Formats: sequence, C-alpha cells, structure tokens
Amino acid sequence: MDRLDREILSVLQEDARISYRDLGVRVGLSANAAGDRVRRMRRDGVIRGFSVIIDPAADTRSGLVVFIDVSLRLDTTNEEFERSVLMLPGITEVVHVTGGHDYLVRATAADPGALDTLLRRLRREAGVAHSNTRIALRAAPAR
Repeated sequence: MDRLDREILSVLQEDARISYRDLGVRVGLSANAAGDRVRRMRRDGVIRGFSVIIDPAADTRSGLVVFIDVSLRLDTTNEEFERSVLMLPGITEVVHVTGGHDYLVRATAADPGALDTLLRRLRREAGVAHSNTRIALRAAPAR
C-alpha cells in the first residue's frame, strides 16, 4: 500500500458510497485509476467489505444497544467463541481486546427480557465465564 491507497481508504471510511469519479477527484486520480485501486484492495483483502451504520435511535427494531465485556471459560478457544457468538441474534460486533476481559461484544436487544436471553445464551452456547453489560443511553453523531 502506498500513500494514494491510504488516502483512498481514508475517503472510503468517510463515505463508502462515493463514486469512483468523486473519489478520483479527492485523491488526484482518474475515475478508472481510483476504481482499479479499490478493486485491487478488495481482491487483496485490504478492504474486507462495506457496511451500513444505523443510528440506534432510528432503528425501532433494536430497543436496546448494549456493550458486553466478556471473559471466556478456560476450555473455550477464541475461534470457538467467535464462531458461536456470531451465530447469536442481535450481535453486531465482536472485538478481541486487551485488559480485564477477552472480548467486547456489541449487540442489540428488543427489551430487557431479550437481553437476558442473549446473556444466558452467551454463557450456555459461546463459552462465556463472566460478562459485564452496559446499556447505551445515546450516541454522539459521528463526523
């Protein structure tokens, strides 16, 4: 990756739906050259995909947005946990972290009862020994 690739990634992180023409203008390339670089970075695995970030307040399906600090049981591997947790409904992000816990899990739940069910399933099906859950009250808009 060179300087132009890093600039392209920076622009795509701001707006992944930008046209190749506009992307090229922003980084000083033609539309075709910008598109070729994006396609190469996708092919090489630098860009793994594009996603939509939904404002929790606008998503009437999710009721609660929660952050769950997770510590795994000693008999659970990271690979087993990641495979299992991503199968559970409402899981939106799983991040392996440093510190007092093994993972930070972001999830949505329709209500406290659904959250309780999710927490029970994490212990039963994903190998979680301990967890600490925080409920998001609001999110500051990203710029």
